[in-house]
Amino acid sequence: MLVLGEIGINLGPLLASAGIAGLAIGFGAQNLVKDFIAGLFMLLEDQYGVGDVVDVGETSGTVEAVGLRITTIRDAAGVVWYVRNGEIVRVGNKSQGWAVVNIDVPVGFVAVDQATAVLREAAEAFGADPEFADDFIDPPKVLGVEQLTADGAVLRTTVKTSTEAQWRVGRELRRRLTEALERAGIAAQLTAARMFIRPGSTEGNDAPTGAGVNPSGPT
Repeated sequence: MLVLGEIGINLGPLLASAGIAGLAIGFGAQNLVKDFIAGLFMLLEDQYGVGDVVDVGETSGTVEAVGLRITTIRDAAGVVWYVRNGEIVRVGNKSQGWAVVNIDVPVGFVAVDQATAVLREAAEAFGADPEFADDFIDPPKVLGVEQLTADGAVLRTTVKTSTEAQWRVGRELRRRLTEALERAGIAAQLTAARMFIRPGSTEGNDAPTGAGVNPSGPT
């Protein structure tokens, strides 16, 4: 610019254009700088890495790549998500330390003590299975009634396990609890307790909806 000034070129418009261009670039680069800074701190703090199962709010899945600007996540449906690091407000990492699997089982209005005993027996048998012994940090426990709904009581069973085994243990525990309820006859009681009301036909008569109509006439 000094050389241009020496040869007589007016530097006023040039300096003004440079200032406007710098301002525009500065505003446009804010998100880029934000992404880089967030990615740098994420790597330094070891919040997650490749192979971890994370929940970043809008999506959750397995981390496939980690960069200073973009984190690549593949969800359970196989969709690849490219998430800007600066847009990640919170991260839930399901692959660090240990995990707790909570399973809520609806038992309707049957005897809660009976259902609890059945679930506890199945949970204890699962905890004693040598095939899964290395996956447990704490054995499965039936905590009791977790909540009451319009359909009856809901019992909670919980197990503390390693992070890599949490999905395998959870699926197996659900299967065993379901089979235990079926063998004890509680599942059949739940089915019988549900009543489905269907509206009756009112064509050709004045019977109210849902009322039974005898096709053979009055008795």
